[in-house]
Amino acid sequence: MAKILSDQRVVEYSVEFKLKVIALTEQLSVTAVQIAEALGLHPIMVYRWRQEYREGRFVAQPTRRISMTKEPADKPVDEKEKSELKRLRKELAELKKENDFLKKWDRYLKEQKQPDSDS
Repeated sequence: MAKILSDQRVVEYSVEFKLKVIALTEQLSVTAVQIAEALGLHPIMVYRWRQEYREGRFVAQPTRRISMTKEPADKPVDEKEKSELKRLRKELAELKKENDFLKKWDRYLKEQKQPDSDS
């Protein structure tokens, strides 16, 4: 059994992605090495996937690995979160206006002090 010797994450591709890669190797008139290079994969992965496909071992299994081909599910937003988001956006806009005003006021004060220091 293999051990993970580093803290780096292991990338796991979905069965659908593997099947698409296998289909590319069978349908196109290019080698598995060329397809692997085009997709940024190691050629041995493509060969292993083809062998597993021939042996019928493509079955989705639960895993703790990170999937690079699954899309994250969007959580539904309830009314409470919508109202809180709206309130925070309004407060942010007010604070930006206040900050801009204070910056302008600071510049004005600096301009007023400059002529006095020359004399």
